[in-house]
Amino acid sequence: MNLSKLTAVLLLISGFQALETASGQNQPPEAQGIHNFSVNECISYAYEHQASVVNAALDVKSADYRIKQVIGSGLPQINGSASFQDYLKIPTTLIPGEFIGQPGSFIPVKFGVKYQSALAADVTQLIFDGSFLVGVKASKTYKELSQRNYTRSRIDVNVNVTKAYYQVLVSDEQVKLLDANLKQLKQQLDQTSAQNKQGFVEKIDVDRLTVQYNSLQTQRENVLRLLALNYQLLKFQMGMPVADNLILKDKLADVKLDESATAESTDTTFYKKRIEFGLSETQIKLYEYDVKRTKALFLPSLSAFGNYTSSYQNNTFGNLYSSQFPASYVGLRLNVPIFSGGQRTNQLRQAEITVQQSKNEQSNLKNALSLEANQAKIIYFNGLQTLGSQRKNQELAREVLRVSKIKYQQGVGSSIEVTQAQTALEDADNRYIQGLYDALVSKVDLEKAYGRIQ
Repeated sequence: MNLSKLTAVLLLISGFQALETASGQNQPPEAQGIHNFSVNECISYAYEHQASVVNAALDVKSADYRIKQVIGSGLPQINGSASFQDYLKIPTTLIPGEFIGQPGSFIPVKFGVKYQSALAADVTQLIFDGSFLVGVKASKTYKELSQRNYTRSRIDVNVNVTKAYYQVLVSDEQVKLLDANLKQLKQQLDQTSAQNKQGFVEKIDVDRLTVQYNSLQTQRENVLRLLALNYQLLKFQMGMPVADNLILKDKLADVKLDESATAESTDTTFYKKRIEFGLSETQIKLYEYDVKRTKALFLPSLSAFGNYTSSYQNNTFGNLYSSQFPASYVGLRLNVPIFSGGQRTNQLRQAEITVQQSKNEQSNLKNALSLEANQAKIIYFNGLQTLGSQRKNQELAREVLRVSKIKYQQGVGSSIEVTQAQTALEDADNRYIQGLYDALVSKVDLEKAYGRIQ
């Protein structure tokens, strides 16, 4: 990601933050914390405060509860119930008249009492169910999947924070280069102005330097604003309130950029270290458990059940619970799948196809990870070469400017040569800054591509 794209992202984030500030301007100001962090301390802070990592950790806890939920379905299930009925009109039943010597007629008779109540308890216990046993194992694999997702979120945060940290360091280095250029340009401008007053140089020479100085001053102000945005981006990636003050401990000199980072790139099994490959393996396990669960649906299931009910009946509400009529039973229920119209068979075939698809995707993922690693290695190596070249160009441009100034002061060179040399140095500085950032970012990408960030 080049500096221009990063600038656009930072400006977008700044716009959202400005809206948040405007909407909350009537709120009491929050306390500002002060933090002095190295890059590793920033990463550790992000592990505890970045929302994506925090939520991934909650997913791991949720997986624990899911395991308990699945296990709980195999434990005794007890339910209680209570009922009360008030027959405003007792139901009437017609009985044949033959019972009372009146054949061919029906006699209306009211059966029942006005008030009825019942208290009941039902108990069921699963004795055997193949799908339950598979479900318990699958739930543990589901937890493994959530744990690996948690690891992936930590790796992503590690990468994002590290890149944002390096961006701040690079922007700070750019400010230092601009300050150095402004200092020497100001000295040259003052000398040229003094020479112009004495009639040794033309005013156009002063004007050229003034335009260049003003342009460089404006560039410095823009970079300072960008630096402030880079700090906000870093705090955003860390999950730190943007109002807090963050001071960086590390310096660019602390970051090692050399070709030794590619030394371990000969490992052909590096893809096994990638969290993406581990997630793929866990996902295949879950799909295979789904196949086993579907097969278990063909097996019989056995469960036990029991019930105890206490009934109460009376025509007077006050005496409703004076008499008790208990009833209870226990039993076994065997469910034998016989024919489902081919649903279970087709469901099994779908599950088997899903497993095969996931294995095909894993094979493709392996190739993709290999390609990504090779690409990261080449980009990093190219970045080192480019950075070395830009550093040499920067030194040469600085030397050309020094010689041009000497020639100009001795009267054997022109002010245009000095201006061009100054412009070349500024361009070399910008290219060096861009090359430095690209090399730092490619180093992080290389570490990630070979699974070294855990």
